[in-house]
Parts: sequence; C-alpha cells; structure tokens
Amino acid sequence: MNNDFSRILTLLRKEKGISQKAAAAELNISQALLSHYEKGIRECGLDFVVRAADFYGVSCDYLLGRSPERTGMMLSVDEIPEEDENIKDNVFRGSILPVLNKKLIVNSLGVLFDLLQRAKSKTLTTEVSSFLMLSVYRMFRLIYNANPKNQQSLFQLSKVTANAQAAAQMTLNEANVSAMVSGENIRGVESLKGSEALYMTTDTISENYPQLSSSLFNLIQNSESKLIKGGKEK
Repeated sequence: MNNDFSRILTLLRKEKGISQKAAAAELNISQALLSHYEKGIRECGLDFVVRAADFYGVSCDYLLGRSPERTGMMLSVDEIPEEDENIKDNVFRGSILPVLNKKLIVNSLGVLFDLLQRAKSKTLTTEVSSFLMLSVYRMFRLIYNANPKNQQSLFQLSKVTANAQAAAQMTLNEANVSAMVSGENIRGVESLKGSEALYMTTDTISENYPQLSSSLFNLIQNSESKLIKGGKEK
C-alpha cells in the first residue's frame, strides 16, 4: 500500500477531531493496529479500507491517494469549470493539455487570491503577487527566446541576467511570505495578523469554493506527484 494511505488516514482522523483510541474503537480494531496503519508500518486489508472510507465519509480512491476529490471523482478537461465564465476556450489550437493546465492554474489562483483578501494584508498580497508575476515573466521570456529572431526590445533587462535576477527576487518574496506567516518580524515586513481568517480544511475549501476546489486539489496532487518522482530519480 502506498504512503498516501497512511498519511490520509491520519489526516482524516485529526480532521474529525477524535483520538486514535476512539477511531480504533469505531473501526473495530485495536489502537496499536491503527497506529501501525497510520505510520505505514503494516498494510491493511481491503475490508478495512472500505470500513475506514465509510467511517470518514470519503471514497476508497481518495483514501488511497488515487483521487484528490473526496468523492473519488476523476476530472476531465470539460468538467473543470472556468474561473471566468466569459472565457470559452474548449479548444486551444487543437491541444487539450494547455486548456487543462490553464484551468487548473487559473482556478487555483482564484482560491489563492480570495485567501489573500481574507488575510487583509497589503504586504502579503504584494509579495505573493510579485512571486507569481515573476514566475510567469520568467517562463514567458524563455519561450520568447526560443526564436532568436524575436526582438529583444520588448525587454529592458538583458536575457543573460534577467532570469537570475527574477529568481533572486522570487526567493526574497518567498522568504518574506514565509516570515510573515510564521510570525517573525523582519526589517520592512511585519508578521501576519489575524491568521484565524485563513483556517481551512479540505471540507471548508470545498464548501467555500465549490467551483474551484477540484482544480486546486488536482493541482496539489499533480505537483506533489512530480516532486516525489523527482526526488526518487536523484
């Protein structure tokens, strides 16, 4: 059984707000055995997977890490709603992949910027926005430079140094955001106040963003899958 199962099993219990002993009693196993399942020390049978899925109100696919949706739904490009209903681009130059990835990113950004509004911090919004804009700038410029005939007059910075400069600024943005959300006060950056407004679980995300949460959950799953595979290849 994969590592996702033990992680998700533990998270579901903590979200439910019950102790390991209480969960074990409800699932008709010993606390020691549940502890082994949650730590990934032992593998469980299919009957336990079904029982746990029923108890926590999720699908077996979600519990096993096969789907980011608690219902187990697998998204296709046409099932992902547009963050902007005025945008109609079901076909993007004959390729589905750009449309799918665009929807995942745009919808996830919709959630992120709503959370920034809740945080009510101009500094946080500025730092996050700078990081995101620079990431788009870097990728656009790399694609732009794919054709050597493209005019460089569009940019003020040299293509030799621009990427490194943008990367350095993004690192600074990330450091400032990290300091803010961890409660540290550093020069020019105050710690984030009122973080209670940013409390969330998978349930509250689904409730608050019914049209966008699927995209966010899929983006998270896809991103972590790439990171896990990359780590194993090294």
